[in-house]
Amino acid sequence: MSKIISIGTAVPAFKHQQNNILQFMQQVYALDAVENRKLKFLYSHSGINTRYSVIPDYSHQLPEWKFYPHSENLEPFPSLEQRMNWYNRHAALLSVDAIRNCLQGKMNGKNITHLITVSCTGMSAPGLDLQVMELMELPKNIFRTSINFMGCYAAIHALKIADAICKTDRAAQVMIVCTELCTLHFQKDPSPDNIASTLLFADGSAAALVTHDDASTAGLQLNGFYSEIIPGGKRDMAWELSSTGFLMTLSGYVPELIREDFEPLVTRALANNGLQKENINHWCIHPGGKRILDAVEKSLSLQDNALQHGYNVLHDYGNMSSPTILFVLKEIMQTIKTGNSVFGAAFGPGLTMETFTAVAHA
Repeated sequence: MSKIISIGTAVPAFKHQQNNILQFMQQVYALDAVENRKLKFLYSHSGINTRYSVIPDYSHQLPEWKFYPHSENLEPFPSLEQRMNWYNRHAALLSVDAIRNCLQGKMNGKNITHLITVSCTGMSAPGLDLQVMELMELPKNIFRTSINFMGCYAAIHALKIADAICKTDRAAQVMIVCTELCTLHFQKDPSPDNIASTLLFADGSAAALVTHDDASTAGLQLNGFYSEIIPGGKRDMAWELSSTGFLMTLSGYVPELIREDFEPLVTRALANNGLQKENINHWCIHPGGKRILDAVEKSLSLQDNALQHGYNVLHDYGNMSSPTILFVLKEIMQTIKTGNSVFGAAFGPGLTMETFTAVAHA
């Protein structure tokens, strides 16, 4: 068995009100009055109040923009190279902030034995893992691996790898850090996919410390994992590279797919771990959007406040892709009682549904 000892989080310096991002995107999209009203309606019903970004522009007027060109048509539009330069400038520093928040009062960073970095919004070699190593002066022989381009469910996949490591190495101190700078990839074409991306996504980082399940240490014991793919949703959620950044496909059909398929998936996942729905005290669901949380509530016939932690994170941070579910789990861990069980789930390209079960130990 393995155990999550601590979760730390970090966000960039620039905090944007959802309404300010709306005004920025209305200017960028140059929509007519009717389409502007539709966009305003979508933003006002998003369940999001604030989002964070490494880019200050979304709350500033054109002369103060730092990332986008000072032209009404945004030409020359930021290239993939420019976006990756910003990623390399900010991602590692944000990751270190999350790791230090995770380690505070728990252990010295020099004792980390394994480092797992997670990201789908930036890639390079040498990459994020080596940057974090150098900034934190971690041992040069540390075990490290990277999970790239798996999207919003990647944190659970990282927990699965950490669990496997801890089962074979009782001395392992595994640090997972998930860092996404989604706002680097906003696009100016007002397609439904681009509008959905600019409506929901944000930047953030979350780190989780996972160790072998030592009975003397409080934490969240990881009991099992279960994953399935819904082939019918393969093209409804995707993440692809282009010359002007990464392009997100997020179909409006995704909530319907989840509402139809989530309850049977949960039943199979729980049965795989010898559990039933009635055994679960806390539901840790990735807040991919308000409609997705609503779909999960309806699919499982949950009480109104069962997903409140997810709604809180969505309201305060938006969808940060892979770190988001760890933000939700951190909220749960702050109030959970010994013996309480958690069921977690996140959704990503594929359409993939990745889940875990855990129980709190004092």
